[in-house]
Amino acid sequence: MLLNPLNRRRRLQYNIPIMHGAFPIVGHLPAIVSDLPRLLRRAEGMLGNHFWLDFGPGGQLMICLDPDTLAALRHKNVSSSLIGEMAPEILGGTLVSLDGSAHRRARDGIKEAFLPKGLTAAGIGDLFAPIIRARVQAWRERGGVSILPETGDLMLKLTFYLMGIPPQDLPVWHRKYRQLLQLIVAPPVDLPGTPLRRGRAARDWIDAQSRQFIRDARARSTRTGLINDMVSAFDRSEDALSDDVLVANVRLLLLAGHETTASTMAWMVIELARHPDLWHALVEEARHAGTVPTQHEHLPQFPVAEALFRETLRLHPASSLVPRRTTRELHLGGRRLPAGTRLGIPLLHFSTSSLLHDAPDQFRIERWLGRVEPVGPIDMLQFGTGPHVCIGYHLVWLELVQFAVALALTMQESGVKPQLLNDAEKGRRFFPTAQPSMKVRIGFS
Repeated sequence: MLLNPLNRRRRLQYNIPIMHGAFPIVGHLPAIVSDLPRLLRRAEGMLGNHFWLDFGPGGQLMICLDPDTLAALRHKNVSSSLIGEMAPEILGGTLVSLDGSAHRRARDGIKEAFLPKGLTAAGIGDLFAPIIRARVQAWRERGGVSILPETGDLMLKLTFYLMGIPPQDLPVWHRKYRQLLQLIVAPPVDLPGTPLRRGRAARDWIDAQSRQFIRDARARSTRTGLINDMVSAFDRSEDALSDDVLVANVRLLLLAGHETTASTMAWMVIELARHPDLWHALVEEARHAGTVPTQHEHLPQFPVAEALFRETLRLHPASSLVPRRTTRELHLGGRRLPAGTRLGIPLLHFSTSSLLHDAPDQFRIERWLGRVEPVGPIDMLQFGTGPHVCIGYHLVWLELVQFAVALALTMQESGVKPQLLNDAEKGRRFFPTAQPSMKVRIGFS
């Protein structure tokens, strides 16, 4: 555990213990990033269900491991604005950081484009299928890949195509996106050449390009595509909203559509390599269909691929924790929390909790197959609940089932299957997003 051995003093805040071992400036971040599950277990064993963790520049968050905490995700007296305050440079003004009427107005302005009907009308499935198929064919020919860098690059390409970026412009967008990500961890030093300065310049460049996309969409009313549909739905909304709202959420689409989905995609391949029986079942399902699905109405033909996606997301949640703030006094897990309490809701803990799932540490797609009851809020934790359920849920559902089917069809043509070449658990990262190591390699033979 990467904890500070010199920090052993017991302290309380709001009569709730603060976990020892924080370092100056970075707090508990070394332990959070390297092994958050172990840190949570250790804190629970020492301090109980309620304790504070120090997220360094992000400040202290109160962690509650009682299942009652999940109700905070949809409680009227709990705000999402803390997300924008912790990452103001890239998430301020986006859907994930807005509440109440502001959130509803911004969401209503673009949600039509992300529903199955809107995605089908925009031809998103038809656009993605050949790109995914070409990428996994390249993996087969190479015989082995570092899986997370590959899925990350694939997801970035899909997201860029989703935005209508011409192929010749992809290299500069790749560079600007990487610079934008520096804002997540950039020290607050605004000097020429610093990550903060480069990140802000990249954000301003991306926002300027997004404004041009919006102008182009309005000038070409007959053009199709997701960005154009977003603009059209936005302009038809009853409430007049500034284009700044649309620009911020185009940026959110770029961010949310990449790293978290790429992590889930990588873990899907890892689990297929770990479970040969699952691989054979997926191959049989894909061969029976004979093609990659391109619309949501096709997805019921692929129960194994969908179960693979959902079980991977449960056992390997891409978002380990979401921040919230109480706006009024709230009772949570039997404790009174005053207004203004900064909460950290540990999705990773609840995704693998024995209180919510049978055999939670086992990868079992059977828990999703043959279900009579619909997918519920507990099953959708990674996509949020209540008014903040992820607007991109249907998009991710489609593209990850497409990926699983394309992988099975492509590899079975040559009689090869994924094989894990090194330890997938070594070097995992748990914050700000959770993902396998960049060094995990998958062979195809």
